[in-house]
Amino acid sequence: MPQFHHDDLAKLRAADRFRSLRPRMGHDFASNDYLGLADAPRLRAAVADALARGVAVGSGGSRLLRGNDPEHEALEAEAARHFGSESAMFFATGFAANQALFATLPQPQDLVVHDARIHASAHDGMRLGRAPHIAVAHNDADAMETAVRRWRLEGGTGTPWIAVESLYSMDGDIAPLDDLAEIARRHEAMLLIDEAHATGVFGPQGRGLAHHLHGRKDVVTLHTCGKALGVEGGLLCLPAHLRDFLINRGRGFVFSTAPSPLIAAAVREALRILVDEPQRQAALAALVDHAGVRLAGIGAATTGTQIIPVILGADGLAVSRAAALQAAGFDVRAIRPPTVAPGTARLRLSITLNVDANAIDELTRTLAAELEMA
Repeated sequence: MPQFHHDDLAKLRAADRFRSLRPRMGHDFASNDYLGLADAPRLRAAVADALARGVAVGSGGSRLLRGNDPEHEALEAEAARHFGSESAMFFATGFAANQALFATLPQPQDLVVHDARIHASAHDGMRLGRAPHIAVAHNDADAMETAVRRWRLEGGTGTPWIAVESLYSMDGDIAPLDDLAEIARRHEAMLLIDEAHATGVFGPQGRGLAHHLHGRKDVVTLHTCGKALGVEGGLLCLPAHLRDFLINRGRGFVFSTAPSPLIAAAVREALRILVDEPQRQAALAALVDHAGVRLAGIGAATTGTQIIPVILGADGLAVSRAAALQAAGFDVRAIRPPTVAPGTARLRLSITLNVDANAIDELTRTLAAELEMA
């Protein structure tokens, strides 16, 4: 092993940023399985039924070769109907979908203006892409518009692409989507909305926070399938001509083995659960409200969403408090740079249907004691 790798790992350990894989433990306050679907009987039954119907486990190739299965096409058609978009495109992961989107659609004459806290997959896609890109202050719609105006004044002639998350994964706050949609309209821009943490949780039948914008020619949304939907994969909902462009030019799609047809069948069932079982959304909303009240009572800032960050600042402090909570039976993880900005290491509390109000109360009491020691 080259010395560089030894040295780099040693630096991570010294800075309390070394990471290792750990098993699941205790009450789930760490996962993104917001609706508790990952182990849902209906998903198990859908997989069993698909196997009985002869659906293959593997795809056997890229979708442009022999890997394009009827299950992929059935899922994409159902997703387009569910989310109200002209078309949909299924990827093996949300990361892969975001990366392909940003690497392929914006062109050299365009500009990507993105929120500073957008997902790492978008950053990787932009690095692979050919369009210039700039970050603006978090959730600042005015800064987005100022960046577009400045670029136009400096001679920009292409298409601006405004990129945000609807619900931010580490902060739990919501983007000003209506303001951004109006900015996109005024400047003939495309609005890219990553709905990863809103899909299934917000909007009618879990259609997300941007549900009222779906179907617009200037909007592309990403709905991940491995969070509230309980499976895996990513669905891009977008105008049909952009789907065709990705099929022809998206290297992350063209040269990748297609996702498992079995997984596509499971995701389709998850979409149906969103329609058939609205009580899951309602139950999660009630738990989020309960957690907000309890955590506010101990001085923690709450967000009104299922993601509640408890910012501690120092990396080592976040690690030690997470370890104490884990020892007490709560699966809470420390989030440190580079996932979040330096000096903002935190505990990321995730409220899911895998816990109940009693578990939230117990966590709050334990967390209060740990914060007093901080």
